[in-house]
Amino acid sequence: MRHARVFALAGLAVAVTAVAAYAAQTTVVPVPDNAPVQTAPLEVDLSKTHWGDAEAGEAIAAPCAACHGVDGNSVDPMYPRIAGQSERFIAKQLALFASGERHGGLAAVMIPFAQALSPQDMRDVGAFYARQKAAAGVADDSEVTDGAYAGLKYFEIGQQLFRAGDAERGIPACAACHGPSGAGNPGPPYPHVGGQMAEYTVRRLEEYRAGTTSEKDPASFHIMAKVANKLTDQEIGALASYLQGLHDRADDVEVAAAGPGY
Repeated sequence: MRHARVFALAGLAVAVTAVAAYAAQTTVVPVPDNAPVQTAPLEVDLSKTHWGDAEAGEAIAAPCAACHGVDGNSVDPMYPRIAGQSERFIAKQLALFASGERHGGLAAVMIPFAQALSPQDMRDVGAFYARQKAAAGVADDSEVTDGAYAGLKYFEIGQQLFRAGDAERGIPACAACHGPSGAGNPGPPYPHVGGQMAEYTVRRLEEYRAGTTSEKDPASFHIMAKVANKLTDQEIGALASYLQGLHDRADDVEVAAAGPGY
């Protein structure tokens, strides 16, 4: 076993202990968004893996429930909802954490877990979450009273950008890649974004807008960076709000039954 994997397993044990302590507390202390995490990178080759095994992934993903929820539908805006996410996208993100290519935000939480996984484990975890049904929240329908979007409801700003983009500014419709219901495309892979926590989406769009990445293959990042670079703070917030409430029409009854905020 490589030394880095040994260190990763030790880190995982510490992380699991920390999660247990966290769950026992009544006060939630956010993980600070400090400088990029410094870690010994691992080489992750997903090309030698096969399609993930969801049953195997369920067992591997057990520690993930502390932050992402048992079925991947986090209720804490600090952590993204990953239920219904494509297998390939989840595996790729785990590989980016393990290799050190993704090191901002809450990477300090993710890196020890990701580095304890084999490439096939990553595909198995992805397969498990891909089978879970994605939940959705509620979009902000308050009226915008000033600026270029005055008279629209807040989420309608995001709805316009998601469905039609803005041709004059060179902004393509988000739905072209992510699908009309935000379910994503497992082929390229473009992620499932419908129902995602608004706070998380804002953070990711701001990271794309900053335009800085350590990914060795930044093609997908650059696609998003080119789009996000043209968005205002208001547009990013409105897009995030719209996506939080976006879901397949067949899910309407379940979303209503879940109550406000879910």
